[in-house]
Amino acid sequence: MQQYLRIKAEHADVLLFYRMGDFYELFFDDARRAAKLLDIALTSRGQSAGQPIPMAGVPVHSVDGYLARLVRKGESVAICEQFGDPAKSKGPVERQVVRVVTPGTVTDEALLEDRRDTLLAAVLRDGTQFGLAWLDLAGGRFSVLEGEGNDALASEIERLRPAEVLVSEDQEKSALQTGGVPRMRPPWHFDLSSSTRLLATQFGTRDLAGFGCEDRPLAVRAAGALLQYVRDTQKSALPHIRGLTVQTREEALILDPATRRNLELDQSLSGRPDCTLAGVLDHTATAMGGRELRRWLQRPLLDPATRARRYHAIEILIARGRTLDLHGLLREVGDIERILARIALRSARPRDLVQLRAALALLPGIQALLQGIDSPLVDELKARIGVHHATVELLRRAVAEQPAHFLRDGGVIAAGFDAELDELREISTHTDQYLLDLERRERERSGIANLKLGFNRIQGFYIEVSRAQADRVPADYLRRQTVKSAERFVTPELKSFEDKVLSARERSLARERQLYEELLSSLIDELPALQATAAALSTLDVLANLAERAVTLRWSKPDLTDEPSLHIVAGRHPVVEEFSEQPFVPNDLELNDGRRMLVITGPNMGGKSTYMRQTALIVILASMGSYVPAERAVLGPIDRIFTRIGASDDLAGGQSTFMLEMTETANILNNATDRSLVLMDEVGRGTSTFDGLSLAWASARHIAARIRAFTLFATHYFELTALVEETAGCANVHLDATEHGDQLVFLHAVKEGPANRSYGLQVAALAGVPRDVIGHARRYLEELERARDQREATDAQAELPLVLSLRDPRLEAVRNQLESIDPDHLSPREALDALYALRQLLDR
Repeated sequence: MQQYLRIKAEHADVLLFYRMGDFYELFFDDARRAAKLLDIALTSRGQSAGQPIPMAGVPVHSVDGYLARLVRKGESVAICEQFGDPAKSKGPVERQVVRVVTPGTVTDEALLEDRRDTLLAAVLRDGTQFGLAWLDLAGGRFSVLEGEGNDALASEIERLRPAEVLVSEDQEKSALQTGGVPRMRPPWHFDLSSSTRLLATQFGTRDLAGFGCEDRPLAVRAAGALLQYVRDTQKSALPHIRGLTVQTREEALILDPATRRNLELDQSLSGRPDCTLAGVLDHTATAMGGRELRRWLQRPLLDPATRARRYHAIEILIARGRTLDLHGLLREVGDIERILARIALRSARPRDLVQLRAALALLPGIQALLQGIDSPLVDELKARIGVHHATVELLRRAVAEQPAHFLRDGGVIAAGFDAELDELREISTHTDQYLLDLERRERERSGIANLKLGFNRIQGFYIEVSRAQADRVPADYLRRQTVKSAERFVTPELKSFEDKVLSARERSLARERQLYEELLSSLIDELPALQATAAALSTLDVLANLAERAVTLRWSKPDLTDEPSLHIVAGRHPVVEEFSEQPFVPNDLELNDGRRMLVITGPNMGGKSTYMRQTALIVILASMGSYVPAERAVLGPIDRIFTRIGASDDLAGGQSTFMLEMTETANILNNATDRSLVLMDEVGRGTSTFDGLSLAWASARHIAARIRAFTLFATHYFELTALVEETAGCANVHLDATEHGDQLVFLHAVKEGPANRSYGLQVAALAGVPRDVIGHARRYLEELERARDQREATDAQAELPLVLSLRDPRLEAVRNQLESIDPDHLSPREALDALYALRQLLDR
């Protein structure tokens, strides 16, 4: 307990897995917490201060499963191993913590999601400015970014979704707003000079100038604190972390958190991962390719040259018909990116090396498949992939064909690789045969026919002869023991064999561990080239996947233009099309410098949201370098995508549906530009009709007249269709529907002009609202419409004489058409019709 408490004091804020034989044990509060979190038995052992000591434990052989459950719950675990032989120890065997497993630093295969990065992030604020650093320890990717404002930070955190976030103790962790498990770190870990020294030492450079960090002090400080945390938890060198990548928000399509959620890029609102854009898009052959695809999807680049290179590579892969062959080879490659990280951390298991050997052996075949593909991007990938003949040969000679799962079981190093190991194995596995051979040789050498070899636990191995023959033994025989009727001897050869046999198994395992460590060191020396190969294979996998998706899903290559425009012919929503039981109805979209806003009307379930979302998804796919679900797409520059689609109460944050709606609307009005794509659905519906209509009208008019963003504005306020009459750049479109008997048929086709009705009652009937409720609603609706018509007609009857009395020159042109109107003898309905006729004349 003294040893345990001393080690626990150094890791007070994490669970301590304390190795005792074949179990990891937990004591005191750790035991209580683990028993609850893991649903394992809570027992006791011994006493402290007269009270039983709570204890819980998990078997060593199944610890990975328990660790995975704890990490998913946000817990961190210190792994305390025992060293040396308990039989030879005086007092407790030596123990020490070898690593701390945290949600953001896991690298074991069992603890990671295959197709998602597990990231550790660090954030440092200075006023409105922030520095953000993040690390994929399992892949070796280390990146930094600086930005300004809470919204920008929230957007980046939502993009990265780190499992763990480091924050300085002198800053509020609640300021993160969202993200993974927060970890408070001492402020001095964020010191600029010490961070710079630490990073430069890690990268083997004099300073950080070569990484473009000199004008990003907040990012450097965050990166330094992050690296210190990783060193503290891993307690080992990190040779696979060899540099920093500096990112800027301006070089990628900016998507705020609401937009990412609403568009369901990688997270489904329904909780179904397959019903996302990534779910439809990701048919990659390797897990590392799936992760790379998600990086492209979450951060679509704005650089036209990068996108053009990707389009061209996809086009050539399709034309040469190589995608299926590449997919078949890449499937055998496996996740060598994470294998290389485990090699760097010296935690790679024997089967990792077998997979690496098999993957590298496939490289010549992959290179051969890439011959004749005339693409600059593919040529670059071929050069980075390489062949690694020497490494393949080393792994072939060093690692057994089918090694044990764990190094501790032996049989990992291949026979013939090391003479000393082969001899130890020979001794430990062929002892009986060796003794028979030795016995035969000694009989021949001594001429004593009844000479025999024996063994007992006290004397060990011996040669036994009868007393009558004892004087005939060779001169090098040394007497070991005299028994009743025989003499026992030992020879230098037998003594040497005894020493070898008794320790052969232990020495064999120790020699294997030594050779395995030397092998890992050799692979670490080749790490930069091997990491370049893994990254190139990931990119190749993504390109081959996008080519296959383009062919299978009938997608087309988009055209990029510098002119402000969004021209889409027969566009489709890739996820809805994939899961719809009915044929998807494609629709066109035309936005340009003179037509920047579409006011979209039509019934609920008519397809308004689908039409809006598919436009955004087409822009995102084109920006990431993919083909798009349309017959043709011509896309001008887009810097950001905003969405205001749906809302639910944020009870924990104290925000109602309407408050969330207005917060998202404010974000759009304050940050959108004339190069942004804005999707707004049912703005104003969270409050009273007149308030909602007023806000929707004002918001739409502000976007159309002042911001001039490309906007799709869906609404049930038909009054908004009049925006086209007073605001340049607006147009009305609607989603068509028709009634067939008592049935409502959604046509899902976008047509020019406003809708003439919303079909709300019909949609309610489709949803299963009881018929009597629908009947009451229809009767009440008729009453409301009659009352509205009466009010409008009465107002018109009072207003018409005033209009006719005006002596405006613009009225003179239609005076002769108005002379027949006598307002004193018109019914309210006729007065209303006359006003409408006057409006039409004035419009013309």
